[in-house]
Amino acid sequence: MSLRLGYIAPDFTAQTTEGEISFHEYLGSNWGVLFSHPADFTPVCTTELGRTALLKDEFEKRNIKELAVSVDPIEKHLSWKNDINETQNCTVDFPIIADENKVVANAYDMIHPNASETFTVRSLFIIGPDKKVKLMITYPASTGRNFHEVLRVIDSLQLTANYSVATPAKS
Repeated sequence: MSLRLGYIAPDFTAQTTEGEISFHEYLGSNWGVLFSHPADFTPVCTTELGRTALLKDEFEKRNIKELAVSVDPIEKHLSWKNDINETQNCTVDFPIIADENKVVANAYDMIHPNASETFTVRSLFIIGPDKKVKLMITYPASTGRNFHEVLRVIDSLQLTANYSVATPAKS
């Protein structure tokens, strides 16, 4: 069964750059952004994790916890984290999940065989405090994410979670 909007986000336990986490426990009563990367040390991925770190205040004021995931091992993530901090002038202080066995990638359908049999595509999930999937976006590996759009969607989702309204398109 594939994952759909409104479904309970699959829970998992994983090793991360911040130690072992249980996903649902890590989120607590927060919203979450879970996003995947094809591989460590790739230029686009490096800019995306750097941008996420630089938007820390924006995520915090929206009660968001961020988690990145790729299928590379924890040792590589730790080295990459240092590289991101240096090259992007930031401090990555959110977990980067080491998903070598592809448990998270498979649960969230992040591996698309037409793109790669082994690496994740650029999937992004917004999870609500109720642990339900509120948004799914998938970009090809060649295209970096638009984090202003991610923040806009979070604002919309949080507003419409509390009020019976719809939000318009934004240019």
